[in-house]
Amino acid sequence: MLFERIVSKGLAHYSYLIGDKNEAVVIDPRRDCAIYIEKASSEGMRIAHILETHRNEDYFVGSTALAARTGAEVWHVDAELDYRYGKAAVPGQRWKVGRLEFEAIPTPGHTPGSMSYLLRDPSRLDWAVFTGDALFAGDVGRIDLMGQDKAAWMAGQLYDSIFGKLLPLGDGVVVCPAHGAGSVCGESIAERLWTTIGLERSSNPRLQVKSKEEFVANLLESQPERPPYFRVMEKVNLLGEPILGSLPSPRPLAPKDFETLAETAQVLDTRLELGFAAAHIPGAQSIWMDGLASFAGWFLSYDRPILLVGEGNDTHEAVRILIRLGFDNIAGFLAGGMLGWHMSGLPSTSLRTATVQDLCRLLDSDEMLWILDVRSDEELKKDGIIADAHHIPVTRIQERKNEVPKDRTVHIFCGSGLRSMIAASYLAANGWTDLVVILGGMAGWRSRKCPVKK
Repeated sequence: MLFERIVSKGLAHYSYLIGDKNEAVVIDPRRDCAIYIEKASSEGMRIAHILETHRNEDYFVGSTALAARTGAEVWHVDAELDYRYGKAAVPGQRWKVGRLEFEAIPTPGHTPGSMSYLLRDPSRLDWAVFTGDALFAGDVGRIDLMGQDKAAWMAGQLYDSIFGKLLPLGDGVVVCPAHGAGSVCGESIAERLWTTIGLERSSNPRLQVKSKEEFVANLLESQPERPPYFRVMEKVNLLGEPILGSLPSPRPLAPKDFETLAETAQVLDTRLELGFAAAHIPGAQSIWMDGLASFAGWFLSYDRPILLVGEGNDTHEAVRILIRLGFDNIAGFLAGGMLGWHMSGLPSTSLRTATVQDLCRLLDSDEMLWILDVRSDEELKKDGIIADAHHIPVTRIQERKNEVPKDRTVHIFCGSGLRSMIAASYLAANGWTDLVVILGGMAGWRSRKCPVKK
């Protein structure tokens, strides 16, 4: 028997490979799908079915690519949508895989046709349920995907799905969601790597309600931001294309060639904030590697080729993350990194940095400072604010950039300094010249006992 969760780093996306005897099922596969084939083959299993829990918004689903390489049948949901591949799973449908059985349970709310899959073990015991984006560890799915005018109705549907269909399965049933902590598909997904119906019933804050009305009101009051790239994913995940035989392999570019292409491309620099601050290609967008899955969809365009700047083996991992988000037009990477760039005599630019101690001293001196705080609203509520700071979440900096002055020094602040560099690089590429990134952010601020207000 085979039961394995495949974690896609950064996206916090979970897919699953389950098999018995000589057959296997994959649930919600990612686009770079070789891992499922390799693991199933090593156990002597053939992937027979691919089950989707919902029409995905945050990543490019890999069902058609995996089906093309395995001959597996694809079963999608949200049957009212115009899918161009696979067959629509129906409520109550069952699939036999060796001695195991899967049953489709309709759990609408995140999307109108969301489906969960109940797994029964060889003794017919209800063992695990694959909930997609309906129920997470410590959270539930977002309800805004059909538009704000339908959010209340979707929240009501989600309540009925969770309280009427999932919780009655029993406390011992393992819950296998499509995402873990850090995903943009939930606001506060817990870090529990594995959870159960019983744990969620007793510990999930979203489920500690006395009525459907309270559940709906709580979800409407607190909704995560919707990244703009979701719209693109919603479209491509109905088409099921293109099919990748292997990951794209962007070519290494000599600095001079890179400079030429950069005139029309977008340059993405995945180094950490200190390296970027010291020297970077003019106009480059900074998004550190571990933040790439969370922020690429906010700052990169699908319409222009992407050029990569990184360190070591960063390029391969960056490509994996970008194609999972549908960014296929990766034109190349800078051979030799910034060292090679400088050795070719090409110009670079830098960004000023300062420590939290520096900023604290400036505040103590009563100097009138313009501080841009790019933390989220939730962080402000939890950790407090700096007096007189101007708050623009990093994900809103593009639409609200004109609120940031160009005629004075702007000190940019976040939780650590990493998102501050994202904001600073964007502003610098768009004409701001007097920017200072505060290193350490709120973590350093609190450790120095600098003043905050609730």
